[in-house]
Amino acid sequence: MSLSQPSRAVKRSLKPAAPASRQAKRAVLSGTFGSALEWFDFAVYGAMAATVFPKLFFNDMNPAIALLASFATFGVGFVARPLGGIVFGHLGDRLGRRKILLTTFIMMGVASMVIGLLPPQSAIGIAAPALLVLMRFIQGIALGGEATGAQLMTMEHAPADRRAFYGGLMAMGSPISQVAANLVLAVLSGVLSPEAFLAWGWRVPFLLSILLVAVGIYIRLKVEETPVFKEGMQEVAQESTTPATVIKTHGITILRLILAFAPIVVTFYIVSVFGISYLTTHGFSQSQTFTIIMISNFLSVIAIWWGGRLADVYGRRRILMIGSAGTLLAAVLFFPVVNLGSFPLTLGMVAFSLVTAQFGNAGQGALFAEAFPTHMRYTGSALALTGSNLIFAAPAPFLASWLMSISGGSTVSITIAWIVIIAAALINMVMMGDGKTLEGGQHRFGRYVPVEETTTTAPAVTGLAGSADAEEAVTR
Repeated sequence: MSLSQPSRAVKRSLKPAAPASRQAKRAVLSGTFGSALEWFDFAVYGAMAATVFPKLFFNDMNPAIALLASFATFGVGFVARPLGGIVFGHLGDRLGRRKILLTTFIMMGVASMVIGLLPPQSAIGIAAPALLVLMRFIQGIALGGEATGAQLMTMEHAPADRRAFYGGLMAMGSPISQVAANLVLAVLSGVLSPEAFLAWGWRVPFLLSILLVAVGIYIRLKVEETPVFKEGMQEVAQESTTPATVIKTHGITILRLILAFAPIVVTFYIVSVFGISYLTTHGFSQSQTFTIIMISNFLSVIAIWWGGRLADVYGRRRILMIGSAGTLLAAVLFFPVVNLGSFPLTLGMVAFSLVTAQFGNAGQGALFAEAFPTHMRYTGSALALTGSNLIFAAPAPFLASWLMSISGGSTVSITIAWIVIIAAALINMVMMGDGKTLEGGQHRFGRYVPVEETTTTAPAVTGLAGSADAEEAVTR
């Protein structure tokens, strides 16, 4: 096209191009419910690791060492996640997403129920922390398969113009669970005496899991296998793919995705897990702390909603970068603001940290899924997601506690490490590109789409504005 004849462009609408199918809606409900349950159990464990478990399962240690040991068990779940990602990712690529998601859902519910029934160390000795670690390991394996599988099940059912949005809805499971978990814990810690909460109140959220599992299984049985996987069955049959094959052919992609997601997980776990311990030892009651985390996570649900909408228009990587840039500012300001001891300022700071992290999180699901072909998608996405959580999320509360303990209570070293990780991730993302659509086509991101591409790249260019906007076509 000559320079004297600029391309005409049509404004893309933020509204859906067509209604979602019944199966797509069921997949969203199933995935969001399942994700919320899985993360509810993880959220409750994180809060208990910061407050209750050091007193019940590591009571023969001094408080600082007991907290480190408790955070170490929290990290066990993340160590197990790559194993779950590898095993269930491979099975999900061979057998389909639906069967695997039923299995992981049941595993998480049973493990959480057992944790809620565990006697303390004073009653059964070393067996108590050993069983706690084992159940945490099972939780990690289940979540390693669930987190990616729920995203893929939903996105592969979703309309082409809403894949990032639907994938982002799965990310809502994390803040929704934080809201639910901290609401339950705030109520329990508010109505029960400290002694009653320590004796039995903390068990209630874990035991609720069995009811949620029953409802979740019913919903999940109503969802069919994804059309994208069905269409790719021939490809699956022809390709003999193992996790080693995925690593060999897409190893660099996996590493780049692992680093790209680091700002989100580091910020989330420093603020919502280590932050609980930090706030409760720096002038805030347990009830105030749980309330701050609950409100902040509620606001971050809204951030995910809009992040997913915008990721379908402006690109998954761009939304992840914007969110990561916000976490960089949060890393600089978090501890100075919290140290002021003001409830409103602390609430605002925690909310800003989690809102920016979850806004960026909305782009993760589609970015990861579109980096791999169908017969490698579950395995590749799971390795990247669980790898990022293993390297950057699992150690975050433990290392933050350790750095503060060896520096005499100073948080400067935590802040420096936090900033360095985010900066490295942002540089990495600048050098990355966006993937292709799930069907293998090219994406066209941006508010305006060239007219000639609206009929040639339909899967990638959807959701165009109606005739009123089309009449306002611009030249560029």
